[in-house]
Amino acid sequence: MRMRNNIVHPGADELKYEIRKIVEVGENIEKTGIKIIWDNIGDPVAKGEIVPNWIKEIVADTVINDNSSYGYSPTKGLFVTREYIAHERNIEGGVQITPDDILFFNGLGDSISTIYNNLHESARVIGPNPAYSTHSSAEAAHSGSSHITYRLDPKNNWYPDIDDLKDQIERHPNITGILLINPDNPTGMVLPQNILRQIVEIALQNDLFIVSDEIYSNLCYGGVTHSKLASVIENVPGIAMRGISKEFPWPGARCGWVEFYNRDKNAQFARYAKSIIDAKMLQVCSTTLPQKVLPKVMSDLRYYPYLNKRNAAFWEKSQFAHSILSKVPGLLVHKSYGAFYMTILFEKGALREGQFLKPANKLAGEIIKPFLESSSLDKCFVYNLLASRGICVVPLSSGFNSDLLGFRITLLEPDMTSFKNTIHIIAESVKDYLNSK
Repeated sequence: MRMRNNIVHPGADELKYEIRKIVEVGENIEKTGIKIIWDNIGDPVAKGEIVPNWIKEIVADTVINDNSSYGYSPTKGLFVTREYIAHERNIEGGVQITPDDILFFNGLGDSISTIYNNLHESARVIGPNPAYSTHSSAEAAHSGSSHITYRLDPKNNWYPDIDDLKDQIERHPNITGILLINPDNPTGMVLPQNILRQIVEIALQNDLFIVSDEIYSNLCYGGVTHSKLASVIENVPGIAMRGISKEFPWPGARCGWVEFYNRDKNAQFARYAKSIIDAKMLQVCSTTLPQKVLPKVMSDLRYYPYLNKRNAAFWEKSQFAHSILSKVPGLLVHKSYGAFYMTILFEKGALREGQFLKPANKLAGEIIKPFLESSSLDKCFVYNLLASRGICVVPLSSGFNSDLLGFRITLLEPDMTSFKNTIHIIAESVKDYLNSK
């Protein structure tokens, strides 16, 4: 049977999410008796992190004693929560906002989809390479063509290549916005303020707006200081994105928000922002309970000491992973300073056709065999690692829309002994793989 008309969106093939797709393969391998170490997704709770009891008590008290937490919230979000966020944002300095400049979503995935879907079909947003697949896929699907990227330089701490950014903007006149992920996923890079200012200046000179995904803004370590977009944006139109999924951590709450900057400075940007708000109205509202809880948790005197403790643990793991993996011939590795990821890059020429790791059992080898025939070289390594050592990581090329070859690990394992063991296994596996032929 044929459809009367084509019902498939022209950008449908751009929707890819390797981070979860590899789980299907891992689950089949797990059924063969191989224990899988899941290091593919940034869910602290799934990885074993325990949410502090005092946060749980705040949530429980709200659920039991605040009947309004079961109802709808206003479309933009609870006023008291938006007021709290605006106040905290404003005392940090930079561009000032009001509660009306804040819009809540059901997680940042919801906001990302809405932001790109409401762009004019010809307007493009350039993003970093390596990219975060939720952004790159949504932007590519909106336009019906491949995501346009600027290079993060692996030989310069993964900082943006400013010359490449300028060149891409010149080459693609339909670029209308610049995407920043700061701190960055997948590299763990935190943008220095001087580079952030350069990007703002580029946006100003080319009449662009900026989108800054700052979901990890309070998860920085190693002595770096995170600069929010609001602190340097001045008169450039912009959108910052934040949430509680990674901080509390409460990913299942699906609670994120965006902050609009300088709507009064640009009528077209103001109209675009209104279209995003109007689209949210069609959904009625976002989840109420986490909005109720947010100011109570973030204003608690225990909150930032709790984050400091988490950040210290991420920094310890970042240093350890770097100390081991950076010594492996054929790898290029930088320490992570934000979020809880690290990108492991294969040096040019290190990967070749035919390299392999012996599968832990025959069935596991059969499971990955179909994926090895047409996959990129780094993806072949990832599937070999999965079938032989039971470690699930994400390939850089297909997982993060990149022309670079490598893989991403997380710093989420709460048990340091287990984390060290995993890093040692990965290091030895890389050595064995690169020397296999």
